[in-house]
Amino acid sequence: MALPGRIIGLLKEYMHDLVEQARQEEIQARTFGLKMPAYGVEEALSDLLAILDDRLESEGVQVGLSAELLHEMWMYCDQAAGSIKETVWLKQNLEDGPHSKARTRSLTYQTLIEYLDREPE
Repeated sequence: MALPGRIIGLLKEYMHDLVEQARQEEIQARTFGLKMPAYGVEEALSDLLAILDDRLESEGVQVGLSAELLHEMWMYCDQAAGSIKETVWLKQNLEDGPHSKARTRSLTYQTLIEYLDREPE
């Protein structure tokens, strides 16, 4: 069962927030001369599920999120994880530059949205 467009829109907002958070972390790390630890697709998906859980608790009813959404998203993420890893790995290795946390999140979430768009209704 595919997710409604309204829910996809909210997920995209949450994903954007996570990518921006990672960019800010990277800026702070560079400012202080710190190196960011390795970050992969699994962490990006886990972070998305964590923010979804938090947002469900804080604003779920107000924005029309169902309690089942977290479980559904966990299932989608679990089903798609293998193909997302492959796609992100391929895209990162075709690009020049480092594999940053923000870029990993961005590619992971783009690929997840593409997966959700392909899910049958």
